Amino acid sequence: MEFGRVEPNEIKQVDFTLPPDGEQTKLTLKGKAVDEPKFFVGCAKWGRKEWVNLIYPAKTKEKDFLGEYVKHFNSIELNAVFYGIPKEEQIVKWKEMADQRPDFRFCPKFSRAITHIKRLNNAQAETDLYLKAISAFGDKLGPCFLQLGDNFGPKNFDAMHHYLKALPRDLNLFLEVRHEDWFAKPDDRKALFSLLADLNIGAAITDASGRRDCVHMELPTPKAFVRFVGNGGRFLESSDKKRVDDWVLRLDDWLDRGLEEIYFFLHQHDESDTPIIADYTIEKFNQKLGSKLPRINFLNQQGDLFS
Repeated sequence: MEFGRVEPNEIKQVDFTLPPDGEQTKLTLKGKAVDEPKFFVGCAKWGRKEWVNLIYPAKTKEKDFLGEYVKHFNSIELNAVFYGIPKEEQIVKWKEMADQRPDFRFCPKFSRAITHIKRLNNAQAETDLYLKAISAFGDKLGPCFLQLGDNFGPKNFDAMHHYLKALPRDLNLFLEVRHEDWFAKPDDRKALFSLLADLNIGAAITDASGRRDCVHMELPTPKAFVRFVGNGGRFLESSDKKRVDDWVLRLDDWLDRGLEEIYFFLHQHDESDTPIIADYTIEKFNQKLGSKLPRINFLNQQGDLFS
């Protein structure tokens, strides 16, 4: 992921402190801990050749990557459908490859034809096509993820409201906004997250080095969808793990106040070591939050080199 990337020599100057809870979170989380919260940890893609000999066996063919991926993770932030809506038969094949893991969930991103080309205007045909296609995931369908571009700001509020209100009420959905004015102007911020709460739509939180405003800490629903963008490499130990630790503390607090589901997706600018930080995340979730997620099975203990 390139969003929010800064030069390596600037990373030490970034304040990675998580902001206080937003006003909407205080309204949403005011209960007590639920008995069995749900935990999902994954990556944004499975087709990484760098993971061969790390978590994929040697000589694994690309067509078999997904089958290997689901052995390690229980979810994926499926960005592939952003660039083009796959045919239903392709989605059925993906689902069948994930059937070996009953708890696995695909979290498909809305097509850019809807969000970036049509900009939510007159996009009913594309939306119907998208919804029909993802329905083929069946019981493997997790929440969908709708990302608006950095040029889609509060001036487009009415178009966004009209579009979101017309979506099926039972659609499990998270929205990500990137225009700076959503966060900089209190009235626009309140209008956005109040609308999402009214429509029972979650808000994706993207934690990237160069866009700290997107770490808005607003929960319109008792579900968290976090897109964690680490810097990897030499920053894996010196920065990324500490950032995960901070998230675990915040999620623990949210769980105590009624958070029901956590979707935590790991991105790195260099994806070669994403499984390393993902495994660390799972370890901390299990230790501190009470999840019981299987750890990543590194080949030849290569993951130990980074622990």
